[in-house]
Amino acid sequence: MIVIEGATKRYGEATVVDDVSMAVESGSMTVVVGQSGSGKSTLLRMINRLVEPSSGRVTIDGVDVSTVPGPQLRRGIGYVIQGHGLFPHRTVAQNIATVPRLLGWPRDKTRARVEELLALLQLDPKQFASKYPHELSGGEQQRVGVARALAAGPKILLMDEPFGALDPIIRLKAQDDLKALQRRLGATVLLVTHDMDEAFRLGDRIAVLNEGRLQQCGTPAELLLRPATPYVQQLVGSSDRSYRLLALTTAAEAVEAGPAEGLPGIDGGATLREALAEIVWRDAPALAVLAEDGKPLGRLSLQAILARGRPQ
Repeated sequence: MIVIEGATKRYGEATVVDDVSMAVESGSMTVVVGQSGSGKSTLLRMINRLVEPSSGRVTIDGVDVSTVPGPQLRRGIGYVIQGHGLFPHRTVAQNIATVPRLLGWPRDKTRARVEELLALLQLDPKQFASKYPHELSGGEQQRVGVARALAAGPKILLMDEPFGALDPIIRLKAQDDLKALQRRLGATVLLVTHDMDEAFRLGDRIAVLNEGRLQQCGTPAELLLRPATPYVQQLVGSSDRSYRLLALTTAAEAVEAGPAEGLPGIDGGATLREALAEIVWRDAPALAVLAEDGKPLGRLSLQAILARGRPQ
């Protein structure tokens, strides 16, 4: 859906983004990660033309974004920033309705969309629609920010450090909620973060930037097993590499044939990291892996889990 070709941004003699080329597949979540000053936020803003490239181009569905007027382009792309950027003098409902109102939607359609999104994000419309941002917790503000970005049904959602202001417990819940929402809506998400754990938790693909240059763009497993540069290797770490590998595979993907009667059960969608914790907690030799209907798919032994966490 999004193709970035030779994107470069200079401010005077300083090059902030340096000849970056990458593609973002439709319906995927791609995470751009790097240290502060690596150019990741600038790269994100070149997609919706909040920043104009010095050279190179960005296309969406084959259309060069430079040929589309900026306001028109941005109304079709959701954008969420750290702190959420909610209008403090507008209610939750008015904040979410910002883009539909600019697009001239009828009031009834706008109201229905606001209520739909609030319910989807687990915010009771009757309770939250009339509240103001200062009356919300950090996690609630974050969800309202996402709802506003999704209000007009954009195919693309750009997120710049959206969870940076949240405390760790709320942040993990917000990450899980975003992943579930993205899968449900089928949106294409490009998310910027400096947190490598967040990148591995969320990304179908991870793009690593350093000093404006793209170091590697690949799946989490590719970055862990085949880091393209010493910088990527340093960023992904080595001491916890096996533990991270376990988070990339589900119990159903690693299930073994054999009897599962009498074993503690675990959902097939759970990660091998979660399965390992369950085995240790229960002091069990193996787990019964369960399908959505509760029927056993097979068993999962400690040895099988450890083998999956061993880099090839």
